[in-house]
Amino acid sequence: MYESEKLEIIAVANEIKRVGLVQLTGGNVSVRKENGDIIVTPSGMPYETMTPDQVLVLNKDGQIIEGTLRPSVDTVALKYIYDNRPDINAIIHTHQPYATAVGLVTDEMPACCTTLCNVCLGAVPVAPYSAAASEEMGISTVKYIGDKRAVILKHHGVIAVGPTLHDAEAAAIYMEDAAKCYLAARAASPTGEVALMSLEQEAEAVNTHKTYGQRH
Repeated sequence: MYESEKLEIIAVANEIKRVGLVQLTGGNVSVRKENGDIIVTPSGMPYETMTPDQVLVLNKDGQIIEGTLRPSVDTVALKYIYDNRPDINAIIHTHQPYATAVGLVTDEMPACCTTLCNVCLGAVPVAPYSAAASEEMGISTVKYIGDKRAVILKHHGVIAVGPTLHDAEAAAIYMEDAAKCYLAARAASPTGEVALMSLEQEAEAVNTHKTYGQRH
């Protein structure tokens, strides 16, 4: 069941690890199908050796319908997000260090780079701390994320979302690059102030990206 989706999830999980957004077996990757089924990575399993039969399928009520392993410990939070945001069909949770660091020094990751606006649709909010493996993590995400494709979880990591897994992956990866740029600029600035994009420039970056790639 859902063989191609499972293979895509494993590929994305390995990519976010390759670029340093997670370490060891941290984080999780999931998608939601049209019928409400949720396909999610298992808890505490290495991505490098993960096979499709280890990726779990849950129905819309959160019951396991395929797989024998335990799903991600954050599944209760993931389900809350899917239940309350019908426009979100993919979620990636990471512990990416630079974006997480931004959440320790500000309440919003500002629009400092075009790529952040391209894929996250503007400045990224920071949500208050919530414990891992808790529904509160999902509640906080829904409350703070708004129309953006990512939210920083203070003291924890990032939730990146999208209508597709590719969109969520792009949000997580480009956000980390923007976070590096933002923190470097703050460190280099004698006053700590950083030049930010205007609201008009943000909107232009968001709209321009809609024509990017081979879309029909």
